[in-house]
Amino acid sequence: MARIPPLPVREWPAEMRDALAALDPPQPRHPPAIKTGRPKGRNTLGTFAHHPALARAFFAFNGHVVRATTLSERQRELLIMRVALLRKSGYEWAQHVFLSRDAGLSDEEISRIAYGPDAPFWDPLDAALLRSTDELIEDGTITDSTWAVLASALDAKQLLDVVFTVSAYDAIARMFNAVELEMDDDLPELLARANRKLLPHNGTEATQ
Repeated sequence: MARIPPLPVREWPAEMRDALAALDPPQPRHPPAIKTGRPKGRNTLGTFAHHPALARAFFAFNGHVVRATTLSERQRELLIMRVALLRKSGYEWAQHVFLSRDAGLSDEEISRIAYGPDAPFWDPLDAALLRSTDELIEDGTITDSTWAVLASALDAKQLLDVVFTVSAYDAIARMFNAVELEMDDDLPELLARANRKLLPHNGTEATQ
């Protein structure tokens, strides 16, 4: 059982309506996520419902990362999935399997994220995005060599979005793991449809 049991929707405080509105950035660059046949994230939202003020503040940040980022959706999901893998957050990984597919990552690419930046077939920028995630998570910075590859293809806004995308989803993964958040009831069936082979087998457990 989660250390902070998610509140069911009927028990959400009225302030959660304003908090959820913060997920929509004022100047979106990307369309809203597909909702049909996708996880609802009720346990995530139900956990945040305990603290609407925090939820609103974080959702404004998260809304930028997801919908107003200057990165492509594919680049965003490469970063997020690598964070989920490194933080052993099965909940984060499972939710973003769907978003990754919607962003254009192939099943083979999603599986290959588990093998990291040195796996074959990544182009230099993709490898640098994955490596920057590893470096930020492990050392809190990006090495000169990795930065040089990123900076050869990305502008200043995109470079900042790389750092803050990793940071945002590192924070979310830490919350998931710290409160021992359980999978939503809708995830098992959705994952079965999505093909369970996409869940990595290096310590990231689907029951987290």
